[in-house]
Amino acid sequence: MGKKIIVLTGSPRRGGNSDCIAEAFIAGAKEAGHEVIKIETGALDVKGCRACDGCYRGDRACFFNDDFNRIAEDILTADAVVFAAPLYWFSFPAQLKNVIDKFYAFVAGGKNFKGKECVLLVCGGDESETAFDGVTASYERIASYLEWTDRGKLIVTGVNAKGDAAATDAPQRAKKMGLEF
Repeated sequence: MGKKIIVLTGSPRRGGNSDCIAEAFIAGAKEAGHEVIKIETGALDVKGCRACDGCYRGDRACFFNDDFNRIAEDILTADAVVFAAPLYWFSFPAQLKNVIDKFYAFVAGGKNFKGKECVLLVCGGDESETAFDGVTASYERIASYLEWTDRGKLIVTGVNAKGDAAATDAPQRAKKMGLEF
């Protein structure tokens, strides 16, 4: 039986490079028999965590009623979470980071959020992989803290303009990661 995989995309630009890579991963994962739900964080209204500790008081994950409450159950019940994003100032874009910050609701709310698998798909215009050290370190710390299993990272350098990623081997590599999941 396949796994339930949540793909959290972080770009505010639909159809961009990270979206291209995410779609390739999704195609591979679906071909392998997994259920995949793509959540475009750039299209959501998710505010940053306010550290109010109102998590799961009442009928929702976050005390403040934003779009995180719409997606929380899918994230919580997933077997795997894939982060697909462009590199913004050496880290995750704010739209995705707001969702990640609200993972605190699961921890503070006493939900079983451990034991998932995760993948990082990240791309950017910088030619040097060292420019991605910040986002990979953050991803690795998230995985470690939540006791998730890192199933791999795909770092795609030198892609900036919309469509650049499609002209590389990144979509094929991402699809292979999805197929092998």
